[in-house]
Amino acid sequence: MKNKKKIILKRIQATILCCLCLMMLLFYCSGCDSFVEVEVPDSQLSTPLVFEDKSTATAALAEVYAKMRDAGMLSGSKTGLSYGLGLYADELDYYATTSEDGFLYHSNGLLPDAATVKNMWNSTYNQIYGANAVIYGVEHSESLLTAERNQIKGEALFIRAILHFYLANTYGNVPYITTTDYNINRTAYKKSVSEIYQNAKQDLLEAVALLPAEYVVTNRTRANRFAAHALLARICLYQESWAEAADQASAVLLEESTYGLDDSLSETFLIGSTGTVFQFSAGYSPGNTLEALTFNFITNPPVDNALNLGIINAFEPGDQRRNLWIEEITDGTMVHYKASKYKAGEGEMTQTEFSKVLRVAELYLIRSEARARQGELSNAIDDLNVIRQKAGLGDTAAQTQDEILEAVLRERRVELFTEFGHRFFDLKRTEKLNQVLNAIKPGWNVFNALFPLPESELMLNQNLQPQNEGY
Repeated sequence: MKNKKKIILKRIQATILCCLCLMMLLFYCSGCDSFVEVEVPDSQLSTPLVFEDKSTATAALAEVYAKMRDAGMLSGSKTGLSYGLGLYADELDYYATTSEDGFLYHSNGLLPDAATVKNMWNSTYNQIYGANAVIYGVEHSESLLTAERNQIKGEALFIRAILHFYLANTYGNVPYITTTDYNINRTAYKKSVSEIYQNAKQDLLEAVALLPAEYVVTNRTRANRFAAHALLARICLYQESWAEAADQASAVLLEESTYGLDDSLSETFLIGSTGTVFQFSAGYSPGNTLEALTFNFITNPPVDNALNLGIINAFEPGDQRRNLWIEEITDGTMVHYKASKYKAGEGEMTQTEFSKVLRVAELYLIRSEARARQGELSNAIDDLNVIRQKAGLGDTAAQTQDEILEAVLRERRVELFTEFGHRFFDLKRTEKLNQVLNAIKPGWNVFNALFPLPESELMLNQNLQPQNEGY
């Protein structure tokens, strides 16, 4: 009996220690300004007990996901790229005051000392540090089962890859951080965008090998093997590795028992959509998405942002995406349009929507473009028509390679609008950015294709020099 009590007591003590260590980890994650240049306290690196227990290790990983959802590049809030690059490119118009960050985006007025530039950089590297801490922790765990270690590490590698992908496309050459070692991180050198893509691919290929095909949660809010394939498809497209992009997209699209386009477009942004590959859960129950709050307005003129007429006019007659994903707001005199992909706003008593990060529709468009680039025109048209038919449109009239590629770009514009900067990145990678934005944005400069590197970070780490051209 005494031995049994001792065992129970030891288990209780271990659980308490795990919880305390986890609290220290989460407290540090929430308070640090920059994980690249700010020193890491010893307490952060001396919490191995967090990763000796599946529940606390999973909680540490969940905190990284939560931070991605709430702040930084992938947030649906005004700190994220869906809002920022929507204004920066040609998707959104701005109606609030000149003192808000939205004005800097819309006027292409970002400068190296702008708080929004620094905050986006720091919050994203903060999240990368969190992913690296999880990787280090599970690699050195003595108690986690192999399957548990593989799952958690695979997800952390996926996180590290997707965050670096967005950093590279927004800031250009940046460090690829793979360690929690302060002495290495504070003097990290920049890597070229092509090197960052390659490093991200390596992380994702390892994630594919580690992650199971099944989701470990029912709502697809934690990455599985096919989430890694989906991100690989996108990166390969950006690398112009056309055959590999098509293969990676097919790896997901062939899993027809799990993934597919919903019967109705009205289901696309619901929690249970079969077109979801990976999504963020809400921050609370019965909460929904930050996007619904960011893009919402009910009166004229809009409080903050509204869709640019260019995107409204980009839809073909009869396109159901125009009818279901955009809402017209009028007072009888003025008319404005809001992005209404996410409809469950503040005060909703039912949880119905989660923020989509990777979708099946994008994979059809990736494969269509990749096939067209390789001369597989018939197959490219087939993929393009899958998306068009779901939107209530007839088959594409495009026949030549150039026509198909233009048609894919148009479909990407109306399918992926206000989703994590797809429009801006598409214009940039297809070398149409200056042509399009010069025509509609006074003062647009070629160097605006990249954000400036934060001035404060350049001062802390000289290896980040030089500043991006033009700033």
